[in-house]
Amino acid sequence: MNFARDVVGGRDPAARALVELRRDGGRREWTFGDVDARSGALAGALQAAGARRGDVVLTLVGNRVEWVEAMVACFRLGAVVLPCTEQLRPADLASRLRVARPVAVVCDERNRTALEDALTAVSIDPAVLLVPDPALYDHAAPPAAELDDEDPCLITFTSGSTGTPKAVVHAQRYLTGQRLQAGGWLAPEPGQLVWCTAASGWSKSARNVFIAPWIRGAAGLLHDARFDPDERLALVAQEQVDVLCMAPTEYRIVAKRAELRPLPSLRGLVAAGEALNPEVLETWRAATGLDVRDGFGQTETGQLTGNPPGVAARPGSMGRALPGVRLWLDDGELVVDPATVPTFFRGYLDPERGGARPLDDLVVQDRGVPWRTGDRVREDADGYLCFESRADDVIVSAGYRIGPFEVESALVEHPAVAEAAVVGAPDPERGSVVRAVVVLRDGHAPGEALARELQQHVQRVTAPYKYPRIVEFRDALPLTASGKVRRAALRDETAD
Repeated sequence: MNFARDVVGGRDPAARALVELRRDGGRREWTFGDVDARSGALAGALQAAGARRGDVVLTLVGNRVEWVEAMVACFRLGAVVLPCTEQLRPADLASRLRVARPVAVVCDERNRTALEDALTAVSIDPAVLLVPDPALYDHAAPPAAELDDEDPCLITFTSGSTGTPKAVVHAQRYLTGQRLQAGGWLAPEPGQLVWCTAASGWSKSARNVFIAPWIRGAAGLLHDARFDPDERLALVAQEQVDVLCMAPTEYRIVAKRAELRPLPSLRGLVAAGEALNPEVLETWRAATGLDVRDGFGQTETGQLTGNPPGVAARPGSMGRALPGVRLWLDDGELVVDPATVPTFFRGYLDPERGGARPLDDLVVQDRGVPWRTGDRVREDADGYLCFESRADDVIVSAGYRIGPFEVESALVEHPAVAEAAVVGAPDPERGSVVRAVVVLRDGHAPGEALARELQQHVQRVTAPYKYPRIVEFRDALPLTASGKVRRAALRDETAD
């Protein structure tokens, strides 16, 4: 098997594969023939730079055609691609570079400084291919590698609930396994246009920006710009988008801040990441005549549930298990049978093993052992599931999953901070926001100016979406008898 050969190369070369809306206002349509030829040439460039089957290639490119081409080039070679969001700061990038040890990096020119700063902190020297660069497409395309279902293809990082984010390795079956959610949830038809608005670098972006649409014979839309609610609706109408996949927070903000109106081209609306409010669902239904069909998945598992197409969505529900997926509840926690999930991950990278190549450090996950999701849900008589809470400390904010450890670590790096604890606080638009409770060192006084300084410090040190929107100062943190922070007590305060 080889996704680049079988899916990209197997489509009508004249059929539309991508619609690209560039940051400078330019627009271009790319056919499957274009993507096949350009990704093949880029695979040749990566090979010339030293990338081989089983090597890791990191991408740091926005929502533009070069990112998709780099992903497909890696699939062609059998290289393992690690897509990174442009929001990552040098410290975030450095941690990923240390773990994944890529032999090559495909980097957007606008992210060059962040990458160079990250590389100064690590002891590896990957080849760096900067895009856009027409010379990268002068190479001959190498033959597509013959790959097995269990060969690695993709690395994504978790949010990190109790420590640094973990490197999740997916196998080639993750690509072909997208047929399940592509048919049972996303559900585009051949020739339609899908717009998954997730930024490049997230697991949902790769699978729903282009992998799942292409499996179904549909095209994907790339929009290289920040979210603007009015522009979002204008582009759906302008480009005649058929299936729109957005984060719940984006649906909320559009419903609240933009003038929702009929969008005749739309055939499907889907969301995943957190529960949607019934009033938001009703606003979209009243304007478009469509239900927003929620779904659920994890970095490790891929999509697990969804409100199916052609059936009225259940408000507040993340749907039922996708066909063939076995789920059950154990004391309120959602548990999965990995053997029934084609997109279940191969395992985590453990850099402490010190293998010669990163994939030598893979700790394989036993697919015969039930997977505990850490999510507390309830189930109705028809098998529809409703999310209630995380069983761990992960904060879900605007669809981003944020581990408190990274934010706490960034805060205590500031010279004014002695201790810090981070929890989620309810928010009407984002679902939750990051709330930091800070104990100051002697000689520092609390105040609004210091709170803003701490927020800006976190934005500089780590990805900006992780910064605490609420900063509180305390004389001491609540601790357990063993000296651990009682985050549950801090969360309970926000619920009062």
